[in-house]
Amino acid sequence: MNSLKKITGILVMGFVVTSCDDILDTIPTDRVSTEIFWRTDQDAQFAANAVYTHIIQSASHYASWDGMTDIGYTNLPQSPESFILKGEFDQLNSRVASDWRSLYAGIRSANAFLNNVDRVNTNNAALIERLKAEVKVLRAYFYAQLAFLYGDVPLVTTEISLEESKTLTRNPVSQVWDFVSNELTEAAAVLPTTQADKGRVTKGTALGLKARYMLYAGRYQEAADAADAVMDLGVHDLFPSYENLFKYANENNEEVLFDIQYVQGTVSNDIFGVFAQRSVNGRSLFVPTKNLVDAYEMTNGLPIDDPGSGYDPANPYVDRDPRLRYSVYVEGDILPNGNTFDPKPNSGTGDAVGSTFLVSPTGFNVKKYINVEDLATPNNSGINLILLRYAEVLLTYAEAKIELNQIDNTVYDAINEVRSRLDVNMPAIADGKSQEELREIVRRERLVELAFEGQRFYDIRRWRIAGDVMPGKVYGMTYTDTEGELQTVEVTAWTNVWSDRNYLWPIPQGELDLNASLGQNPNW
Repeated sequence: MNSLKKITGILVMGFVVTSCDDILDTIPTDRVSTEIFWRTDQDAQFAANAVYTHIIQSASHYASWDGMTDIGYTNLPQSPESFILKGEFDQLNSRVASDWRSLYAGIRSANAFLNNVDRVNTNNAALIERLKAEVKVLRAYFYAQLAFLYGDVPLVTTEISLEESKTLTRNPVSQVWDFVSNELTEAAAVLPTTQADKGRVTKGTALGLKARYMLYAGRYQEAADAADAVMDLGVHDLFPSYENLFKYANENNEEVLFDIQYVQGTVSNDIFGVFAQRSVNGRSLFVPTKNLVDAYEMTNGLPIDDPGSGYDPANPYVDRDPRLRYSVYVEGDILPNGNTFDPKPNSGTGDAVGSTFLVSPTGFNVKKYINVEDLATPNNSGINLILLRYAEVLLTYAEAKIELNQIDNTVYDAINEVRSRLDVNMPAIADGKSQEELREIVRRERLVELAFEGQRFYDIRRWRIAGDVMPGKVYGMTYTDTEGELQTVEVTAWTNVWSDRNYLWPIPQGELDLNASLGQNPNW
């Protein structure tokens, strides 16, 4: 086990991390006194590791991003995420409040480190500079999420008191994106390309996150340049097997640029329980929809609605992009316990749609991160959860170049590299496509390549297509009933509702109660 996993495990168990009433106030007095703490290199390492604990999240939180989109369904009708899908949420929604609080908690921890680390009497200046760069990456990561979710937010880089926090105003989102870009650029200049201690951020992490967030911000040249810089490092590559990318044996492989490190029994997650079927002790909390499954092309590269694709509704999973069955459990797949997955309504199995609570209501389950090693303890998984990987960098490069209308061979090469992974082997995209055609291609590629890795939530918002894809009923599997007729599962718990005000979440009411100067987002 590497030292970062060990140390963050200790911290998460409560040795250092505590809570306080305000997200931006000073370090609580029940922590180790700052007068005696900032002395040694070990103190600096310990404090930097404390910042890493703020990227740790529950598996439910990780899974929920795509569970709040057109390709996912939230199988908990009274959860805060379900109310977001139903359009029945406001500034009192607990998810809206908890994300604000947790992101600013990470920022507060980062500010405390950066404001105090120079007090250390070090014999290793290079170590201190590297740790500063790591923490800057983490702080930029927190701020980027705040900017996307809430728009204008307070941009605070120093330790402030509770009283000072009550008078903060929000900075324009453009200033936040400037800050994120600058922090990641500065950090990338210092960080090494690899770290012996797995889980720590690297030069590739900083550049890859810059590429992502500049794409989010619509700063396409910056996004393309940062993605290109990752590609030029010569360190990262696609892992040969998409099917095995999310397995224990392949953690920390060359495709992973940033992930959350977990340790079974110490800092564990319940991703198996969140995604897996009831029949294998899972809870099917966030499940795929028909929209996701239908997005995967046929192996000949044609979409299933193309008359010449060869798609057979009676055999809907035959000759499809292999990533479908690497990512989603469909009827006929083998479960971790060796049984065959049969979710058809009235099939009599423990996974039959509509049979009982915590069965997938769509007839689909997520397959990523489902490892047989976690079968006996589904809520105590140690599998790392990936936050950024090289395939996303390639697609970010391609998308940014497409939006700039700088379409050349490198755009096709980036997309086709993702499609030609050894166990995917989808046909190459032929050249000669228009900008609009390539835009549609790269958007579909992001959908199927990154399904249930948290990017769809952001994509449909930055593309401003949520109003087109979100509203309406949710559908699941197509199956042949006992009369030989084709039927499609319709989820009846609710109908998804969308309002354009949802492109930004509201500022939580609890924050407004503390500081009315924050103001509220439009139409909330």
